[in-house]
Amino acid sequence: MPPLQMHTSPKLECINISKTYGNDAILSSVSLSAREGEIISVLGMSGSGKSTLLKIVSGLTEPDFGSVIISGEDCTGKTGKVSFMRQDSLLMPWKTVLDNIILPLTIGGVKKSEAYRWAEQYLEYFGLESCKNLYPSQISGGMAKRVSLLRAYLFSSDILLLDEPFSSLDTLTRIAVYEWFLTTVRELKMTAVLVTHDINEAVYLSDKVYIIKGRPANIALEMKIDVDKNGYRTTTASSTFHAAVDRLASAIFEE
Repeated sequence: MPPLQMHTSPKLECINISKTYGNDAILSSVSLSAREGEIISVLGMSGSGKSTLLKIVSGLTEPDFGSVIISGEDCTGKTGKVSFMRQDSLLMPWKTVLDNIILPLTIGGVKKSEAYRWAEQYLEYFGLESCKNLYPSQISGGMAKRVSLLRAYLFSSDILLLDEPFSSLDTLTRIAVYEWFLTTVRELKMTAVLVTHDINEAVYLSDKVYIIKGRPANIALEMKIDVDKNGYRTTTASSTFHAAVDRLASAIFEE
């Protein structure tokens, strides 16, 4: 996959984000940035504050200090500026695939008929045309992830936050979803922030990886990923891929 041409100014910036809950300091002066069309990963051990950081970026939680800047605007504490895709697809079992997809539109006041027309133009692109009238129990885990991503995309934003969204998938399904995800995000020119504790996933999906560690957590390493993405099997077998994985692993586990 050829490198994406991106604007030089950041689409998203977190500047010196700090957060404490009671006496528990979670984050300390965390700064990161993503350009338009860039996929970045926040990589760290479970409980390191990754999800807290995503909630701050989304506006669901306000930092004690620091700012979230989106397209040059201070959006700290403002919701509705980004789309959020969680680990669980959170599809309503009594609604069809199409009705699950249009939820953010109808909640936002769009008439149902207009929401259907809006969503229909993306169904084939997301590979969901054949299952739009099915229910969540009738589709695979991989298809559910596509539904969740399209719903997030329609929410309002070309900035997508992902909180370990692929961890529940079996290995073969996950690899197939990786390929589809990379292609879709690139073609839609979305900016994505992926939270994960899977080093291979971070290297394969990302243009840049931030390691978060410590208590309170801060950025221990910012690393650009210079790995050709030529399919999962080919890429993960390459020496450059393994070198990137080794460097990240060393940074995570070193004292």
